[in-house]
Amino acid sequence: MTSKTLAVEHLSRHWDLVRSVSTRLHADPEPAWQEFRAHRMLTTLLAEHGFSVDPRAGGLDTAFHARAGSGPLHIAFIAEYDALPGLGHACGHNLIAASSIGAALMARAADTRQAMTVHVIGTPAEEGGGGKIAMLDAGEFDGLDAALMMHPGPVDAPRAEPLAVAHWRVSYRGVSAHAGAYPHLGVNAADAFTVAQVAIGLLRQQLPPSTRVHGVVTDAGSAPNAIPDAATGRWYVRARTLADLAGIEQRIRNCFAAGALGTGCELDIELESPPYAEFRTDDEMLDLFVANAADLGRDMNAEPAEGAAAMRTASTDMGNVSQVVRAIHPYLGIGSLPAVNHQRAFADAAVGPLAEAALRDGATALAWTALDLADR
Repeated sequence: MTSKTLAVEHLSRHWDLVRSVSTRLHADPEPAWQEFRAHRMLTTLLAEHGFSVDPRAGGLDTAFHARAGSGPLHIAFIAEYDALPGLGHACGHNLIAASSIGAALMARAADTRQAMTVHVIGTPAEEGGGGKIAMLDAGEFDGLDAALMMHPGPVDAPRAEPLAVAHWRVSYRGVSAHAGAYPHLGVNAADAFTVAQVAIGLLRQQLPPSTRVHGVVTDAGSAPNAIPDAATGRWYVRARTLADLAGIEQRIRNCFAAGALGTGCELDIELESPPYAEFRTDDEMLDLFVANAADLGRDMNAEPAEGAAAMRTASTDMGNVSQVVRAIHPYLGIGSLPAVNHQRAFADAAVGPLAEAALRDGATALAWTALDLADR
């Protein structure tokens, strides 16, 4: 029996368990840095299957690092499990965690030559918090030979091409006053955001085509007859690379400064995490993954409908990992069109038969890719 056949048989025996990881996470979404129940479930499962588990990897309450085996080749499967506030698992992180758990169990069981040390690294707060970056800084990715994961999307897209991104929390401070009786005594913090957004809108004509600037005002007063003395928002600035991002950020900051200058408010811009880097794909590993997916009947190189594979450009802190560890981040389609990531309908599509097919294929192709690396 080949190692790949052994891996498939192991997944078949544990399929209900792997599938339940996805469905349980989907039914109980937790946002960034609050993934306590997901963390407890995943660390308990891995410990029960013979992995040694550090439940506070990098000193983070909802991160973990599990290890099994003692082979010289160190292969890590990356688990993400945070959800989007108000949208649940509209990015399908339930499938990411389940596929990495499944792949780790398969690779461990099929590694009969004891060539590998299998790692599962649980990384919180991918949706804007940068959990992987904190774990990188803490040394959790040191000594790895490869880091693998799959991400669900509307269609298959083998090569990740994420944009670099900076995450900002923007705050204006003004002066409250009665909007009808004493408007001349007020300094309107909500107006500062209006000025800034107009400036950003006009600037877009002069920005490179790959640049994205987008955000939301999360608080800007509560009474129409009281001039808001405080307003806050969250803004993302994306560019093709970290180098491009560094050249653009100050221009966007100037737009927010214009809001402060025009209204007389005070401005504060706080970084929510270190910037996410662009992704560096390991071509050898990606070729192995694509070939393994083809053996499972999934043609990763098929040309998708125009625009359908745009998810490959979505930013991720896995980009930072790929700068220091050989990595892949392929997208597996879950048949969700016309729904796409970060829509409620995509969250609905992240469970069910098509999602489970992507889960099975993803776990298997990841495990087979690790076994291919071990055979080289």
